[in-house]
Amino acid sequence: MAGRYVDAEAPRVGGRRGEVLALLRAAGRPLGVQEVAERAGLHPNTARFHLDRLAAADLVDRTPEARATPGRRRFLYAARPEADEPGGGSRSYALLAEMLTGLVSSLGGADEPATAAGRAWGRHLVERDVPSRPASADESLDRLTRLLDDVGFRPQVVPADDGVAVHLHHCPFREVATAHTDVVCAIHLGLMQGALDELDAPWTARSLEPFVAPSLCVARIAAAG
Repeated sequence: MAGRYVDAEAPRVGGRRGEVLALLRAAGRPLGVQEVAERAGLHPNTARFHLDRLAAADLVDRTPEARATPGRRRFLYAARPEADEPGGGSRSYALLAEMLTGLVSSLGGADEPATAAGRAWGRHLVERDVPSRPASADESLDRLTRLLDDVGFRPQVVPADDGVAVHLHHCPFREVATAHTDVVCAIHLGLMQGALDELDAPWTARSLEPFVAPSLCVARIAAAG
């Protein structure tokens, strides 16, 4: 078995990413981000996130659309034949993630840069209005939970004395999070903070309590200010 690399992610594609992959297979032709987003009921940024992850796992091909006129290049995505999964030599992205988070953790003071990275992704991925306007309390919680669900957290909003608690019933990065909780959970907290900031929401993500039960983490969301 020496020399064999196992991609723990590709054979088990599920959740929204699995739905996106199934959608591409059913389409029978390359689709753009906007088409995938509309068919899957996702925000375009979230659809692009899943498509790029599928491309990185060699499950879909990403090619630029041929254009006859100048302009911004649009990419098209097409599912590879199922027989090609995961390709001639599979990849271990889970191992790479563990190595990188281990490196960050070993440097010390990892919380701040990890949270900042999460904030940047939260701002990028959350669904927002165009033109932008502040989201109401209910709207912002709905969009936050939609984002968390798209990523794979299976969120549930529960009322709390000081705001709300968001119960995360599934961690899509559990294997890495158990080994490097400080880094991974800081990224996840930042993801929520960035999303709420981008929405100009009346909420802020105060804390994230990891593994209060084997399959449960709890985020505390309080009124901003």
